Amino acid sequence: MIQGIRNSKVPKFIFRHNDPQHLEDLLKKSDKATPKIVAFETVHSMTGDICPTKELCDVAHKYGAITFVDEVHAVGLYGRHGAGVGERDECLADMDIISGTLGKAFGMIGGYIAGNSNLVDMVRSYAAGFIFTTALPPMVLAGAMASIKVLMGDEGRSLRERHQSRVRTLYGKLQAVGIPVIQTPSHIIPVHVGNPKACTEVANQLLSKHGFYVQAINPPTVGPGEERLRIAPTPFHKPEMMDQFVDALTASWKSCDLPFTVNECAYCKKTLNFEEASSLQHNHQSCGAKGMAVGVA
Repeated sequence: MIQGIRNSKVPKFIFRHNDPQHLEDLLKKSDKATPKIVAFETVHSMTGDICPTKELCDVAHKYGAITFVDEVHAVGLYGRHGAGVGERDECLADMDIISGTLGKAFGMIGGYIAGNSNLVDMVRSYAAGFIFTTALPPMVLAGAMASIKVLMGDEGRSLRERHQSRVRTLYGKLQAVGIPVIQTPSHIIPVHVGNPKACTEVANQLLSKHGFYVQAINPPTVGPGEERLRIAPTPFHKPEMMDQFVDALTASWKSCDLPFTVNECAYCKKTLNFEEASSLQHNHQSCGAKGMAVGVA
């Protein structure tokens, strides 16, 4: 998406992360007659955040812009039929151009855009990146179609439900041992490291010593000081597998002399579990204090 914006050579303006008000502030300054595209992701790959899709689309259309929505990290994983966050949030009709992938949830390779027929025909006719790309092999497309069929139906709905349950389970296990997981509303579990050398070393140890592959995310993918591991459990990662992974990550974390966190109430010092920390269920009524906070040690 970023490369496409660069290739267009048109003026670009960057609105703050998931901030519809800042987007509106920028669009107010534009000529409504000037063609505009507002481009954003639903599930953010590095932070695990999910955008306010409906609000961003409404602001874009209010000022005469069309929307380009990247659902690469959402298709197959969200919505009744696996169509993504747009389907889950009932705003597919507000998304003018949707980009997705046949990798990730669908398990194949390749990508696609969806939109009205005139727009798609325009891309077919003028987009060099499409025109001069070799077509996907028939066996890949057959596999993708089979995956889509599965994920659209009851089996897919069952897998998505189990997937979210597995994500919550792994969050809790990581949090319980003090690994500094970043709370997110999606299936992506970022673990804050904050040091590029240590981030790479932890990932290398996990693979070479324990057989677990976890991607180390370093600059320029994230900003300096935001280095992290990105973990994405599947519906088929059982709790006992997660225990083995958590043990391996804990050992690698200690080996790299990285700090652990303590999730506790700042008032009664009770250690909070994942559900309590994320939903703020532990409050002054249960601990007798006047408020609640989470401390990091």
